[in-house]
Amino acid sequence: MKKIALTTIAACACIALGANPKTTDGQPARDRAFWGNVAEGMSRALVKHFWGPGFPGYENRLYFNYVGDLGDLSTIHYWPQAHAMDVVVDAYKRTGSKQYLDLYPLWWKGIPETNRIQNPDAPLWWNAYVDDMEWIVLAQLRMWETARNDEYFETARRIYDDWIWPTWGPENEDPWRGGITWKVDVSKSKNACSNGPAAIAATCIYKYWPETAADWCKPREAYLGEALKIYGWLRSNLYRPSDGGVSDNMNIAGRVNQRVYTYNQGTFIGAAVELYKILGERQYIVDAVRAADYVIREMSTGEGGVLSDSTGGDGGLFHGIFFRYFVQLVNLPDLDPADRTRFKAWLTHLANVMYDEGIDHDNMLWGGRWHNAPESPAGVALTPHLSGCMLMEAMYVME
Repeated sequence: MKKIALTTIAACACIALGANPKTTDGQPARDRAFWGNVAEGMSRALVKHFWGPGFPGYENRLYFNYVGDLGDLSTIHYWPQAHAMDVVVDAYKRTGSKQYLDLYPLWWKGIPETNRIQNPDAPLWWNAYVDDMEWIVLAQLRMWETARNDEYFETARRIYDDWIWPTWGPENEDPWRGGITWKVDVSKSKNACSNGPAAIAATCIYKYWPETAADWCKPREAYLGEALKIYGWLRSNLYRPSDGGVSDNMNIAGRVNQRVYTYNQGTFIGAAVELYKILGERQYIVDAVRAADYVIREMSTGEGGVLSDSTGGDGGLFHGIFFRYFVQLVNLPDLDPADRTRFKAWLTHLANVMYDEGIDHDNMLWGGRWHNAPESPAGVALTPHLSGCMLMEAMYVME
């Protein structure tokens, strides 16, 4: 169980950040080290307040609780577990601390067992929601990238090959003509949330292929081909080049629901960035910039130009997923300098508002409200806190 390491992480959820330096115009002058300290405080808070084994009597609860400090043990959410592990991976990449690395095998053991509670007759990692499995795949690919444990990669590859890609298509069926299914028992619903992450997963498997000892069942180029098909379908059916919005889904009646969510914008950007890195075609950057500008122009409508508040549920994760992939676009060397400047200013503004007004500095928790910090850890949900973590990690890695 490595209780010493877990206790060390959880011992202090807050970090002394020192004085808040100011520029000559009175605006915060916060550097990469500052944002790294904030990210570290929030990562420690994640472990202290949400990681099951961190609480006496729950040593075998090898997953992240949905509400902090054992506030609600009645609900198990599968897909947020992937994003919680993503934040742990971020923390390990930032610090190199074995304390975070030690969580990898514990989580990897606990999550399929947790999933079995909800799906007792199904294989360990299987879930009816295809996008839920995709998030788990992406988390395990990042775990492999940082730990080089081939069990993580092989599990991710098998989930993708056995349960995700087989939901594609059929390509000759109007009006869908392809697309990854959102839910296995609703095969004609093709959602942005199941196609964007699938395209990213396929590109990552393709990218990591030469470095793995996986048991391959198809050629490497097949994964790039699948990524191109998925991205092409998403761009043709749900992406709107006119304004950069990514519509939520094409439903079972073949109609497009044009509702836009930040996480769908984010995974579309993420897929475009990955394909640009592989193929070097400028159109992918054009697509990604339009999708990013849609969020800044159309969705940053909260007080002071921030995104909407979201204090729990699935929606609590949407902004964080966007931040994760948005910063990858910002860091592209070939991004137009004017776009980079605009994007960096917007992301920095959000981070400053969150830090100044939304974070409980005593506990380093964010409850999902930009202008109102939680009064205590009680009731803070996992999903918005993860979004806060992802924004601060984005600030740390932003070049």
